[in-house]
Amino acid sequence: YRHLNRKPSKWEREDKILDKMIYKEYKDSKCRYGAVKILRQLMKKGFKPSLKRVQRRMKKLNIKSVIVKKWRPYCSNKVNAAGKENLIKEDFAADTINKKWLTDITYIYTLKDRWCYLASVFDCYSAKIVGWYILRDMNADTALKAIKNSIEIQKPDFKSLILHSDLGSQYTSSVVEEYLKSRGIKHSYSKKGYPYDNAPMESFHASLKKEEPRMNKYIDLEDAKISIFEYIEGWYNRKRIHSRIGYITPQECEDIERKKSAA
Repeated sequence: YRHLNRKPSKWEREDKILDKMIYKEYKDSKCRYGAVKILRQLMKKGFKPSLKRVQRRMKKLNIKSVIVKKWRPYCSNKVNAAGKENLIKEDFAADTINKKWLTDITYIYTLKDRWCYLASVFDCYSAKIVGWYILRDMNADTALKAIKNSIEIQKPDFKSLILHSDLGSQYTSSVVEEYLKSRGIKHSYSKKGYPYDNAPMESFHASLKKEEPRMNKYIDLEDAKISIFEYIEGWYNRKRIHSRIGYITPQECEDIERKKSAA
């Protein structure tokens, strides 16, 4: 009888409330956040449980991040291509936005149109995807349109901007090279077969594939465009917090920097 009439302890009552909060943050992130980021979100709202407690409650709730493996670069030949200088040299630190951009192309599979190609541009200061473009063809036009979109949105100072890419034919094409040269944008290149030179950009594409396309079957290019727009603009840039920028979102980071510059 004593067991049946026992009231929940203070700790048990707190755990019940904490479980609801943890589960809400987890579902709001579409199952993408692990214990560290959930804890950071709770702390923003004035709650300060320990990391171990959050981990225990997540285990009790049988929930975990869908990101099960971090991106690790694969290295092959490290020989520099003649005349293509690496201006970044794995230094991804920047003193403000629109100083260092990284760009790359990745594959996106659709049921009807088969392989499509997503070009993205990443800002090293804010971790924001400042521009992107997806097409059925992997060519210089895809790469260039992502760059042009970034410039249209961000309106950077061309003379102080470095754009870093790999040595793929899309980025070494005369179309891209002449466009960058005409605007005074410096072009930096990764060493051949050495993905560490473009690590944050490749890491973003790896996260996107784990967090989004892996969980959805796209019908065609248009379907993929809608989902990727929702992921990049609705989630990654404006809701996904990042440890490298102090557990705020890329858009928050950019907004703070723009206010500082305007002051």
